[in-house]
Amino acid sequence: MTSSFPKSLATLYGNTEELGRRLAEATDGAFQIQSFAAGEIVGGLQAADAVMAGTVEAAHTVGYYYWGKDPAWALASAVPFALSARGMNAWHYFGGGIDLYNDFLAQHGLIAFPGGNTGVQMGGWFRKEINTLADLKGLKFRVGGFAGEVLSRLGVVPQQIAGGDIYAALEKGTIDATEFVGPYDDEKLGFVKVAPYYYYPGWWEGGPTVHFMFNKAAFEDLPPAYQSLLRTTCQSVDANMLQQYDYENPKAIKTLIAEGTQLRPFSPEILQACFETANTVYAELEASNPAFARIWASIKDTRAEHYLWTQVAEYNYDTFMMIQQRNGAL
Repeated sequence: MTSSFPKSLATLYGNTEELGRRLAEATDGAFQIQSFAAGEIVGGLQAADAVMAGTVEAAHTVGYYYWGKDPAWALASAVPFALSARGMNAWHYFGGGIDLYNDFLAQHGLIAFPGGNTGVQMGGWFRKEINTLADLKGLKFRVGGFAGEVLSRLGVVPQQIAGGDIYAALEKGTIDATEFVGPYDDEKLGFVKVAPYYYYPGWWEGGPTVHFMFNKAAFEDLPPAYQSLLRTTCQSVDANMLQQYDYENPKAIKTLIAEGTQLRPFSPEILQACFETANTVYAELEASNPAFARIWASIKDTRAEHYLWTQVAEYNYDTFMMIQQRNGAL
């Protein structure tokens, strides 16, 4: 298994290894998966290609890395203003998302199962404050995929830069801002030293799913019991990553604030403009890409129902408890 993530990321690469550990433990060592970090076999953005080519049997990666091949690749991971982590999991496991995605991936010789979620990500690190739409004009922002397409229509200049090169680019002013993941991962990279304004939310990644992708022929060669075990173990790792982020991010955000991080929300004006622009992009893709239209229609149906329900009990309970936290009552 090749991973899209470096070994320094305990959540992302750590859960790559976690799958193999759990499978070996469940089979007395009979079922082994050997993990390789990004760059050890292929680059992080070529992980799925290596599985399609048969170079490796599996990858731990994110579908939106390959949106340039076909935008439908991104839908089961994260696209702007889609679903939260809980909403994505509802869609994957009970809304037909896994089957819809695998119908699409079958043409590429792949089968995939959810293998992690970061929860809603942060909007990124900025060298200056972003208060209005005018502040986006000409902004050189390390962001890609759908977000880059949406933001480019609002005047942003998207930049594709590998993770290891981001800090130097920010420090030199080659870029004005970068998005990465969230507090726990971002803290390790020291962005606060050169871009202190930390914006939220990352509206392009409300609940990004990481996938375990397998060569379809290799998966089908496994004994049926191992296929079943692999599916359920992927689901256990899927839950494990989100639980890990939910535990680590609260501690990391306090550390970042102590180091000088300035938290800033994207303004309602900016969020609304991004939402409307994203819908324009979606309408264009729905009209031109049948595979995209089919999967996106299913996500939209789940999204409408999910946010109908969550605004009742979940939203009100969480809001009340947040007020107690701010009042020092917890």
